[in-house]
Amino acid sequence: MLELQWPWALVLLPLPILMQLFSKRQYTGQTTYWRFSELYQKDRYNQTGIRSLSTWLLHLTWITLTLALSRPTWLGEPSYIPPTGRDLMVALDLSGSMQISDMTLNDQPADRLSAAKEVLSQFIQARQGDRLGLIVFGSKAYLQAPLSFDLMTIDQLVQETQIGLAGEQTAIGDAIGLGIKRLQDKPADQRVLILMTDGANTAGRVSPLQAANFAAKQGVTIHTIGIGAEQMVVQGFFGPKVVNPSSDLDEPLLTNIAELTGGQYFRARSTQELKAVYQILEQLEPTPSEEVFQRPKTTLFHWLGMLSLILLGLSILSSGRLSLHDRRAS
Repeated sequence: MLELQWPWALVLLPLPILMQLFSKRQYTGQTTYWRFSELYQKDRYNQTGIRSLSTWLLHLTWITLTLALSRPTWLGEPSYIPPTGRDLMVALDLSGSMQISDMTLNDQPADRLSAAKEVLSQFIQARQGDRLGLIVFGSKAYLQAPLSFDLMTIDQLVQETQIGLAGEQTAIGDAIGLGIKRLQDKPADQRVLILMTDGANTAGRVSPLQAANFAAKQGVTIHTIGIGAEQMVVQGFFGPKVVNPSSDLDEPLLTNIAELTGGQYFRARSTQELKAVYQILEQLEPTPSEEVFQRPKTTLFHWLGMLSLILLGLSILSSGRLSLHDRRAS
């Protein structure tokens, strides 16, 4: 589709005809000039009544120049652009306790990390339009993936995480601090950190509550998830017994972190509950719903400008009556 940005420029098209009708030759002083006006005189016809080539070229020069001034633009086919939503970081606990097999996958016992990977993968795939990043933490916090629209790569990096990769302890404060660093000053409607852990803060240089207060000042919302069952049957010396594998989970801390930043704390005692948590997060932090399309624009005015220069040059070369006049001083 062709579009003219300055269509009013087309009113200049009849200007040479008007100049031909009203112009008069004037020779003043001693001057040297190109007599372009002669190219528009009525005697520019040959014996068959056909206007000379140079005049036609000059007319085409003016037409292409006027069209160039109207700034023609070619609009391509509309293409879909994923709308920009939130900047969302996920902080995943890889401490040693995440290997406890108190969850299930496909009705089979599974460790906490495997269940977290499965549910987190589904969550990532549904976040079209958001920029996601991944932080892993244990004794230290590491940036596994910076904020990106490449959700497939983010999901792959989640699947490649291993227990103990970042150490055996749990540095919750450092994970929050790194999340704030990666989210601050990002131009997004909302910046969100989802922190999933199964323990308490046992390592790191930053206090979790200090980090949460700073996150609140930076406008970063933190949703916290405590993962792990509350009952588990283990084989003891005197036979099977029921234990609480989540006795180390610091729920008051995770609740305070969420409340300080305007987020929510969720408890996931099973894979089903973890899936429900991420469904709630989908509602709390919805992805953009509006479809955005753009049409590529290709400007043509410079091509028409070059064509007008070429035509002008050809008109000058083909004109037999274009001459250089020198008037000597009397």
